[in-house]
This record gives sequence, C-alpha cells and structure tokens, in this order.
Amino acid sequence: MTDLIILSVATDSSNEEKIILFLVLLASLSVHEWAHAITADKLGDPLPRSEGRVTLDPRAHIDLIGTILLPLIMIFASPGFAIFGWGKPVRISLPNPKTRKRDDVLITIAGPLSNLLIALIATLFFTIWVATGLPISDSGIQLYQTIVLLNCVLIVFNLMPIPPLDGSHILKNAINMKDETYFNLSKYGFIILLVLINIPPFQILMSTLIQLSSSVFFSIFSQLAL
Repeated sequence: MTDLIILSVATDSSNEEKIILFLVLLASLSVHEWAHAITADKLGDPLPRSEGRVTLDPRAHIDLIGTILLPLIMIFASPGFAIFGWGKPVRISLPNPKTRKRDDVLITIAGPLSNLLIALIATLFFTIWVATGLPISDSGIQLYQTIVLLNCVLIVFNLMPIPPLDGSHILKNAINMKDETYFNLSKYGFIILLVLINIPPFQILMSTLIQLSSSVFFSIFSQLAL
C-alpha cells in the first residue's frame, strides 16, 4: 500500500508554518500507513507485523526520500511549489485465498479512512475548544485548517485508481484485473501521475474535490464553534 501527498505551499508561509506543515504531513502519513498495517494484522496477515509496521512510530513508516528529503526540499527550498511525497509502502501477503479480495479492499480503504478520521477528530477537538470559550489564536486556527486540508488531499489523491495508489487496488478488485496486468500497469503509475498533475483539467478536478471535502469539515467547525 502506497500513499501519496501533493499539496501547494503558499509563497508567504513563514518557517514556523512550514515546519508545522511538515510535522502534520509526517504524522498523517504515519497514521495512514499504520491503518493499512493494523487492518491487515487484524485480518490475519502476518507480514506487516513481522516487518514492524503495526505501530504509530513514524520511524517505521518513513521513506527517506519520499517522506523526508523531497517534502523538506519542496517546503523550504521551493516556496510556491507543490509538495510531492509518499510514505514507505506497507507490504501485505493476503494469506487467505477465500477472503483475498475482501481483505485487499478493507486494507486499502483503511488508509483513506484514517485520514478522514484525523480530519473529523481535529474538527471535533477544535470545535469543542472554541465552543467552550477557551481562547484560540490565529496559529491554532491555521493548524486546524492545515490538518484538515492536508488529510483531505491524502484522501482524494489516494483514492485515484492509478497504481500504486490505494484507489487502484479497489479498481483491481472491482473489475477482477489480473495480478500480471496490475503489475505491468504499476510500472508506469508514477509517470502517469506526473503527467496528470500537470494537466489543467485534472488540476481543476482535484482542487474541486479537495475543496468540497475540506469544506464539509470547515462548515461543521464554523457552524458549531463560531
């Protein structure tokens, strides 16, 4: 299971804001990968646990290039450019042939669902915080917005039906794609993604979906807390 994050960085962001963005990214990617691993573990797949992935410790889910170097370079050295990164994929073996497809889908969905829960928990936490009259700074509001927006980006992009993203596993099982076909398609997955994210109509589509999904959480917060 591989997760991908693509998010623009405002040119006027301060170093503090960029550090917060990176830390939220690291935490969100780690929870996403842990969700894949713990779900596989609960379904009887021994591989994630044997490889030390059934943990919330970010060190188990970090890909040096995709999680650390590339995001940091893009956040701090290329203001205004997009963050492009990923976590260390969780390998699964799907040992039960009778439930192989079901297990694959459940393990796949667990990743985006974990990001949905992060956005929801953040919304409930900050809503209760503000609704009870506790003071909150502009930095606190910005932290909340960053958590929600980044996790909505993770949800939207990872549900794309392009290997190696989570959505491709759902598509593979939905149309009964052969493993060989999926493997061959996976070779060109990142190339396809790089092409798509530079096509204006695709950018508009992704931006619209991200705005729609994040607006649900922001609406809950504004109506209940403000």
